[in-house]
Amino acid sequence: MDRFARLLIPGFLLAVAIIAPLVVPAAAQFSNPQSQTTTVHNAAALRPPAGARVAIVEFEDLECPDCAQANPIIKEAIEKYHIPWVRHDFPLPFHTWSFQAAVDARWFDTKSKRLGDDFRDAVFAAQPSIHSQEELQAFAQKFAQDHKLVFPFIADPQGNLAKLVKADYDLGQSVGIQHTPTTWVVTNRTSGSPFVEVVDRSRLFTLIEEAQAATVPK
Repeated sequence: MDRFARLLIPGFLLAVAIIAPLVVPAAAQFSNPQSQTTTVHNAAALRPPAGARVAIVEFEDLECPDCAQANPIIKEAIEKYHIPWVRHDFPLPFHTWSFQAAVDARWFDTKSKRLGDDFRDAVFAAQPSIHSQEELQAFAQKFAQDHKLVFPFIADPQGNLAKLVKADYDLGQSVGIQHTPTTWVVTNRTSGSPFVEVVDRSRLFTLIEEAQAATVPK
C-alpha cells in the first residue's frame, strides 16, 4: 500500500462506518500480504465441502490487485490437484465497484456456478481497465452477451444477491479477515492442524500436497 493510501484510508473508513453497513475492522490490504497471518476467531468456515478431503477457501475482493495476481495461481492449483475452491466475497468499502462486482457475479451464479466463477476470473483479468460502476456494467453486459445472455440494467432489484454478499462479508469478519486475499488450504481433519493459511503463494502446491498426504484414508 503506498504512502498516500495509508494517509487516506483511516479517514475514509471513518466515513464508511457512518454511511455504510460494511466496516473493515483493521487495515484491509497490506503492503506485503505475503508476510501477514490471520488470527482465526471462528474456524467453522475453514472446512472443505462435504465429501472432500482437501480444499482451498478464499476471501476475495474483485477490485483488489493482489487478488487478481493470486487468481491464476489458485486456478492452476485447482486444475492440477482437482480439489474444491470455496470462494467468499469480502468487498472492501474503499473500493468503488467491488461490491457491485460481487453482486453481478452472484447474478451469473444464478445461471450456473461455473459461469459465475468464469465472470470472477474475467473481472480479475480485466481489472486494470475497469475504473467505475459504469465500466463494470458495460463489462458485465459484454460478458453476458458473449455467453448468449442479456444482463439486466438492474441485476438485483430485490436486494437478495446483495444479502448473500453481505453474509459472506459478515462471515469473513467472524473468521477474522484483515486483508484480501486471505486464503487457506483446509482439510477434513478433526485434530492437529486442520487448516493452514497460504502466506507465501509460492508454497501453495506444497501445502496442498502436504494436506493430501495427511488426509489419505488409512
